[in-house]
Parts: sequence; C-alpha cells; structure tokens
Amino acid sequence: MRLRALLDTDALGLRLLGGEDELDRTVRGVMTTDLRDPSRYLSGGELVLTGLAWRRDAADSEPFVRILAHAGVAALAAGEAELGDVPDDLVAACVRHRLPLFAVHESVAFATITEHVVRQVSGERAGDLAAVVDRHRRMMTSGPAGGGPDVVLDLLGSDLDLRAWVLSPTGRLVAGPKAAGAALPGGLGAGLAAEHLAAVRSGRRAPNRVTLGAQVYSLFPVRTGGRGPQATRDVRETVLSDWLLAVEADAGDWPEERLDLLYGVAQLIAVERDRRDAARTVRRRLAQEVLELVQTGAAPAEIAARLRVAAPVLLPGLGAAPHWQVVVARVEWDGAGLDGGPAAQALLEEVLADAAGPTGAAGPASSPGAEPADRIAVAHTGEEAVALVPLPAVVSEHDGSETGVQADALLAAVREPLTAGLDGDGRVTLGVSAAVHSAEGLRGALEEARHARRVAAARPGPVCAAGHQELASHVLLLPFVPDDVRRAFTARLLDPLRDYDRRHRAELIPTLEAFLDCDGSWTRCATRLHLHVNTLRYRVGRIEQLTGRDLSRLEDKLDFFLALRMS
Repeated sequence: MRLRALLDTDALGLRLLGGEDELDRTVRGVMTTDLRDPSRYLSGGELVLTGLAWRRDAADSEPFVRILAHAGVAALAAGEAELGDVPDDLVAACVRHRLPLFAVHESVAFATITEHVVRQVSGERAGDLAAVVDRHRRMMTSGPAGGGPDVVLDLLGSDLDLRAWVLSPTGRLVAGPKAAGAALPGGLGAGLAAEHLAAVRSGRRAPNRVTLGAQVYSLFPVRTGGRGPQATRDVRETVLSDWLLAVEADAGDWPEERLDLLYGVAQLIAVERDRRDAARTVRRRLAQEVLELVQTGAAPAEIAARLRVAAPVLLPGLGAAPHWQVVVARVEWDGAGLDGGPAAQALLEEVLADAAGPTGAAGPASSPGAEPADRIAVAHTGEEAVALVPLPAVVSEHDGSETGVQADALLAAVREPLTAGLDGDGRVTLGVSAAVHSAEGLRGALEEARHARRVAAARPGPVCAAGHQELASHVLLLPFVPDDVRRAFTARLLDPLRDYDRRHRAELIPTLEAFLDCDGSWTRCATRLHLHVNTLRYRVGRIEQLTGRDLSRLEDKLDFFLALRMS
C-alpha cells in the first residue's frame, strides 16, 4: 500500500508534518519501537511508530532519523500522547533525510494503525500471490517450466509468511520451501498425515486444524477438483494415496480470499501429482510385463531380457543389471466391493519411497533430484500389488538379508498414518522376498513374497508385514491352520490358565511365555520376572496341574509355544 492511502484514511488520525513529495512510497510492514537504535529489527519498507521515549533532548533526533533512513523505512509516525506536539528538531531531521513524518493524534492507538496496515498489506500480497499461483498453474499444466510446487511454497513463505509442506499419505516430505529454517520439524510428517487421514475418514470439512506440540497446523487435501466435493466414489479408494498440504497456521479465522488462495495452491500441487503419476507409467508397465512373464512360466532368458530393459530405466548409469527383491502388498476393506489393486499399487510406491533413501533399500539416487519411488516398479494384478525393487548395492551371498528391504522396518515409520486411514475397517498386509541374483530366481521370489504376505495376514492388527526369514520356521505353517482347529487347540491348552488368572490374578500366562522364552532356564526366567526361583517353580507346577502337561518334556513345551503363537 502507499503512504498516501494512509493519510487519506480518516480513522487513523494521521497528520503530515513533512515529506509531501514522498507519499507514493510503498509500505511493506509496520513496526513500533522506542529504541534509540532499532536497525537490527528493520528490513526496509516499514512504517515506524514511536512514542518518542528514546528522545532525551534535541540532539537525539538526528541520529535516530539517520538510522531509519539508512534502513530504508517508508515513513515515521510519532505519537502525541506523551509529549504533545512533535518536536521541531525531529521534523527538521526528517526533512534533511527526506523521510516522511506523520503525527499520530493522542486518541488513536498504535494498535489501530498496526492492524490497518497489516490487513491492507496482507490483502495486497495475497492478491499478488494469487496471480502468481494462477500463472504458475498454467505453466505447470503445459510443462515443467513452472519449477514445481517448491516455487509456490517459497512464495507462500516470502509473501505471506506462511510455512507449508506437501506430504504423502504416509507422512513423507514431497515438497517444501527452500528458505533457511523452513524445514519440517523432525518426526512431524507421520503425525500430520495421521491427523489428515483420520479427518478424511470421518468426513470432516477441510481445512482440518490440528495441534501438535504447541503449534497449530491447517491441513488441505490435494486432489483433483480442489475445494469442491469429491466425486461420488468411495473415499477409501484414494484415502491411502492422496497427498496433503500442511500449513503452519490456524486457518480458522482466515478470510475467504486467503482460503481460496490456499485451495488454489492445493490444486496446483495436484497437477504436479498427476504429472508424477504419468511419469511412473513406464516403470509400472515394465513391472507389469515382468510380472506376467513370471506368472506364465516364461523362459528365464525372456525374463532376463525384460530385466535388462528395466534396469536402465530404474537405475540409469549403473551399467549392469542389479539384484532384485519382490514386495507384495494387499489393501482390503470390510464388506466393500472395492478394487484394492490400484490403491495397493499407489500405497506400495509410497511405502517403498519411505524406506528408500541416500543409502536406503533401493540404493543411491539414480540421478540428482530423483524421487525415491522413481527407482521402484510396481504392478498390480487383481487385489494385489507387486513391486520389483532393484538392489544395486552388494548383497549378502546367502539370502540378501544384510541389505535391501527389511520387512520388520518397512512399516515402522508409516504405521501411525496408515492405521488412521484404515479407520478400523481396512487392513494393509505386505510380504518381502529375499534378494535374487538372476531371472531364474524371480518366480521363487514372487511366491516367497506372497507366502510372507499370507503370514502377515494371519497376524492381528490393521498393518502387518512379514519377511522371507520367517518362512523357514514354524511361522510358515501357522497361517494355514484352519480357524476351528486353531481355536480348539489353543482353548484346550490355554483356557484353564486364563480362567485361573482371572479368578486369582496369578499371571500364569505371562509366566509361561517368559519360561518358554528363556528356554526353560529357571534362573534366567526368575530374574526376568523378578521372582524367587521357588515362586517360579510353584507357578510352573500350577500350570502343569491345570493342563495335565509336563514342561520338562520337549513335546509339551512345543505345544504350549504354538498355542501362544496362535492365540
């Protein structure tokens, strides 16, 4: 806004004392000070308000005005509440330095002027930024010349003082401002994504405001159609794949214009999401072709030829085909006829991108600025998504367990947001194969990953994963035990102990678990449970008495172990 506009606003009670020729200066902000040297707090373009407490005598005016002029402030406004008329020495100093000077009537509070200036300046900046966003949207629609969402997020920070980030549904940082100090605080991504997914599943109207720590964030969905209602499709089809825009501010009292601006930014980011999905088409097609060859029993030479095509696309510059891992995922919803394949495909790309990193599961970045998911090919068949993950790093000669995707860590960082998105009526299960060194091993890796996913599906909880290491133990057998057999077996062994625990609070079940975990060692088990050995012997004796089993026999130990695992 211009100084002239301030002078023309009667409610502000400003009277011009000097600087008639400078009234077209632009005001970029407002600052109130009574410091003798406020230069460290000035960046240029401010209207400085002062009550003149810094002035002891006439000699103080010249250095004070000189400091303001050198800092590039727009004007000085001096209050008349304390000293009455503004001193002549201050008027003369402002004239010498060509600094416009206003007198503020004693009936007008500085807060009134501050609020007016901030409101006007913010409105003008929002209008300017809206034009930039619109221009940027058109540029991004026709090609990548706009520079991506990072540019708009930088504009939000520089012009509206809003820090904002784009996050995946798992909380992975997709884009953020480049300014110093604008990084997303550590660990907040998953929490913000969880809050967003919970709000979407509950049907709350966006933007959703949440408080994490002491900071309020406003969450905007990133989807085609922007602010309008979603299409009639079930929200569960996209809840685990849509991005979100997280803004470090409380949007509850924002004017409609600013809300519209942020929805425009969200629409702009949706364009970028569509472009990235389109760019993944080639990788998805390669994965689909390899998957079909493997499932139809094609010759290893034909599969190897496809892998040689896929390797340069996923990892340009390697010069040699890497080792591969297979990850299988499934998204299932209770009582719904939804096609979970596409959702599982998009989710698996995000989960594997979370697991990847500079030295992560998928190895080093293939090119500067590459998305981690750009090094992973994911296909889907029916309700199942299948990922082909290249491993350029050196892999263990035995089973690849030293590097690559690890099932036990794969979902650790994303369990919170995924659970919120599933909202009690859905499940995500994943299985991970060992690394294979050639096309001949790929079919076995696919079957291994599918077996591991079935093992994960037999476990309780909405988000589960299992790895190839577990397929060489009794764990492989448990998912395929019929439910009625499972219930009968566990009830016969454990129900007497549970009933006794409920009546007497004897903790026989925890004692049994600890005893087996300590391989039947009385000393180690007593130490773990903080019990005297005689007390432990009494509890084990009670277990044997109630069940008719002998915990010194290997067969009975094994039966109890399996019952606990299946319960």
